[in-house]
Amino acid sequence: MIFEGRFAGRRAIVTGGASGIGRACAARMRDEGAEVTVWDIDTAAMAVMEGVRSRDVDVTDASAVEAAMAADAEAMGGLDILVCSAGITGPNATTWEYPLEDWHRVYDLNLHGVFYCNRVAAPMMKAAGYGRIVNIASIAGKEGNPNAPAYSSSKAAVIGLTKSLGKELADTGVTVNCVAPAAVESPIFEQMTEEFIAYMKSKIPMGRFGTTDEIAAMVTWLACEEAAFSTGACFDVSGGRATY
Repeated sequence: MIFEGRFAGRRAIVTGGASGIGRACAARMRDEGAEVTVWDIDTAAMAVMEGVRSRDVDVTDASAVEAAMAADAEAMGGLDILVCSAGITGPNATTWEYPLEDWHRVYDLNLHGVFYCNRVAAPMMKAAGYGRIVNIASIAGKEGNPNAPAYSSSKAAVIGLTKSLGKELADTGVTVNCVAPAAVESPIFEQMTEEFIAYMKSKIPMGRFGTTDEIAAMVTWLACEEAAFSTGACFDVSGGRATY
């Protein structure tokens, strides 16, 4: 369901917006009136998105994040919304067999990239007296998935970062929340084994995967003006999987 005009006059940046959850969030905010800039390194996928600005940004590069956010905020006339959706799963392996290079690669994108973006956006929004930051975590960050130690622990760290920043900005008009989806049918499945995909589905009481549009519905509510009293929180979209 599209809420026409809900984001009229608002300016948003969505990282990882070329596919999956990020793309669904960017499209919905665009359709609801926001001016949206998508960040991704998949320039081919971004090129076919109508009605949004796009920029090739590697969010694991702190200097690139700072420069791009300043440039895009200037181009749009401000920044009201940041959705941090860029992420990878990494390989499926036990903790003791997990390749060190993959561990660092997952953390660089899933956690450090979120931190770099939040770190730059927070003072901009604080100075404006309004803002919405929504980070994409995962139910794996709350419950831990076996054979996914880097993904699970990096997403747990995103939840902790979100809660910390939310409290720091609680009296500023800027809210910071995260969403913890269970497995969602998206291109990220291409990074996983069939056995691991089956395991994740078996853990969802609804017996199905989520959709990117279902996650975008939660994200866009948290990104709107109406969600003014929710901050420093983690919202589950898990088909019943979440246990706390």
